[in-house]
Amino acid sequence: MARSRLAVALDVPDLDEASLMAKRVRDSVEIAKIGLELYSAAGPAAVERMHDLGFDVFLDLKLHDIPTTVGRAARVLGRLGVRYCNFHAAGGEAMVRAAVEGLANGARDVSTTPPVALAVTVLTSDPDASAFDARLATALAGGCGGVVCSLLEIERVKHARADFVTVVPGTRLPTDDTNDQARTGTPFEAARRGADVIVLGRTVTAAAQPEEVAAYIAREVAKL
Repeated sequence: MARSRLAVALDVPDLDEASLMAKRVRDSVEIAKIGLELYSAAGPAAVERMHDLGFDVFLDLKLHDIPTTVGRAARVLGRLGVRYCNFHAAGGEAMVRAAVEGLANGARDVSTTPPVALAVTVLTSDPDASAFDARLATALAGGCGGVVCSLLEIERVKHARADFVTVVPGTRLPTDDTNDQARTGTPFEAARRGADVIVLGRTVTAAAQPEEVAAYIAREVAKL
């Protein structure tokens, strides 16, 4: 089902605004992406609100610090019942492993399913992806369940490990401005290449009728 492969990026500083957008697209999108801006504004209440609205949550905080700090923070986040949580592979294998273990320990604290631990490889705003292979190796060695990558790297991820989850941000429709994205493509191309989760940002959230754009993308992805 296409809806289960789509996430909406709620990159706003206000929980009520995020909730209104989420309600408009929830017939077509199953996952709410809560990033640093919204989490900074609303904290765990943002996760609770999205759960109340029927969404799974991708907590996109991109943790990056010393292993002990990341592990402790991840343990707190692992208690929130989110489906996905991420951190930078650039932090190294020890940090990644601490994050994975922290998420699992936090979930165990409250008897819930651990989030899928995602390592951010190379930001889609960065045109230089030369670090990708090394960071994918770090994600694999650190025990992650998947990675955040551009659609250009999906095949390399699946070749390395077929069941690794690929979350692809930065997609745009052909008529859209690419804004700050450097390694991008359409959500349809991401789907054809095998993306497990396709993040829809300004293509949907900046549209005059976001629900119509989200529905169109879901219909087209379902055909692929």
